[in-house]
Amino acid sequence: MSGRVLITAGASGVGRAMAEAFDAAGAQVWVADLDPDALSHCPSHWRKSEINVAEEFTVADIFAKIEAEWGGLDTLCANAGVAGPTAVVEDVGIEDWRACLSVNLEGAFLCAKYAAPIMKRQQSGAVVITSSTAGQYGYPNRAPYAAAKWGVIGLAKTLAMELGPFGVRCNTICPGAVEGPRMEGVLAREAAAKGMTRDQVYNGYASGTSMGRFVEGRDIADMAVFLASDAARLVSGQVIAVDGHTVNPDPKL
Repeated sequence: MSGRVLITAGASGVGRAMAEAFDAAGAQVWVADLDPDALSHCPSHWRKSEINVAEEFTVADIFAKIEAEWGGLDTLCANAGVAGPTAVVEDVGIEDWRACLSVNLEGAFLCAKYAAPIMKRQQSGAVVITSSTAGQYGYPNRAPYAAAKWGVIGLAKTLAMELGPFGVRCNTICPGAVEGPRMEGVLAREAAAKGMTRDQVYNGYASGTSMGRFVEGRDIADMAVFLASDAARLVSGQVIAVDGHTVNPDPKL
């Protein structure tokens, strides 16, 4: 595929897998990330920017640069997110709640806010927002994260309605448990909170899917490339799980 793609949190994890998949498909890639070290290890032919998606001025700045350098944007992958606290709701501090929603929900909103005028002017584009299966089912001990991930689904469905008349599509991907460092942190915190071992929590997540396994970053990336392609030209407003088929969102309880 050809095209110009911006991926937030694109220097590592799922975002890096997305960037590599779009690159392999022939797209021009621009990765935005909070981690300068991770950005420095990205391929030299990718455009790179250090941003915090929760700060509007940095989001506005990157879209201004994209317009100046590329003249438009074909795909936005609003992928930036944080795990948030692992605790029962009465133990969640308001600052931890706000920090989680600021990145996961407000960050996606800010990116959409600045991508929308560009895509509307060119009468084309695709927005892919990374949600989570926690945004479909909820999840105990993860109230801020689940609330944010439900929120981005509502945002995406609204964007699909607002932008559809301009030829712009918007969809959400809901990953299940994804192999990698971020999930390892979640496993460790949940194990500590529940008095379980890391492997017990891991196996609980895996056994909650009909395929009995975690997904990998490339599984999410392949779906993002599809949703941005002409093969999905009439796919919009959809919530697509890439999770090995969740059959029990909390098998450990």
